[in-house]
Amino acid sequence: MRREFSDAIEKIALEDEKIIFLTGDLGYNALENLQQKLGKRFINTGVAEQNMVGMAAGMAYRGFKVFCYSIAPFVVYRCLEQFRNDVCLHNLPVFLVGNGGGYGYGIMGSSHHAIEDLAALSSLQNVKCWIPAFADEVEGAVNQIVAVARPAYLRLGAGKNTPSDFGKMGSLKIVNKVENAIGSIIALGPVANNAVSALNQSELTSKFNLATALHLPLELNEEAIAFLRNSRNILVLEEHVSIGGLAQQLSVKLLENGISPQKFISLRAEGYPDGTYGDQNFHQMQSGLDVNNIIHKITHFA
Repeated sequence: MRREFSDAIEKIALEDEKIIFLTGDLGYNALENLQQKLGKRFINTGVAEQNMVGMAAGMAYRGFKVFCYSIAPFVVYRCLEQFRNDVCLHNLPVFLVGNGGGYGYGIMGSSHHAIEDLAALSSLQNVKCWIPAFADEVEGAVNQIVAVARPAYLRLGAGKNTPSDFGKMGSLKIVNKVENAIGSIIALGPVANNAVSALNQSELTSKFNLATALHLPLELNEEAIAFLRNSRNILVLEEHVSIGGLAQQLSVKLLENGISPQKFISLRAEGYPDGTYGDQNFHQMQSGLDVNNIIHKITHFA
């Protein structure tokens, strides 16, 4: 999604001279177009993420809208205090952008993984976390972030384009919708692509709804609540720990609205069960987020 992101930033920054782009010495082979087009508004702050967010807060206080880019664990964990105190509590338009959310950086190990980022950020004051599942959602997310001009986090990964789109319902985007569905899969981020593959490979496309959560904290309108009320079984997929993630936030919404599915299964990032590291597919498999396990779960529903 880096290419879609850089194209979206280039387009909106050329229309709005108040856009500033900061990078923590990352983005090579992806952001050169921004460096060329934005000129002095593109600043490499070096490997100093805490300072980068402090700079961004000062710029935002002076009326600018500032993007801070790095890989997800560096732009989230290293500067959490600065983002909380300098940005969120003052409701300033500073936007963190983390590439490679979840296990995206694979074999580089736990220091380069972000599987608790949404729990950390979606709990802060005034923040909305955007988690595109598909590449064609990135531009819309960027436009919304700038238009709202409040603290935000954009979590990027690797995703294809949306296979179908039945519309948005609050935080939820309906990707597959069928009559008399056995259940609903609700996915967070690019792991939704595994759900698409699972439905196609298992020939259960006509029996399951598929929705993605575009942003957290979770917001449900009346249409989304009706959709969930009609979901007899729910399978949640997220490349994030269960605490503070989609499953936990969704379960609270279900309880608040008196919705009791027959079965509620949460597949989430399980950390490092045997203490070893591998690529993203390896960690998804260890967490049960791979295509084969998803097929097993939905077949059990059926």
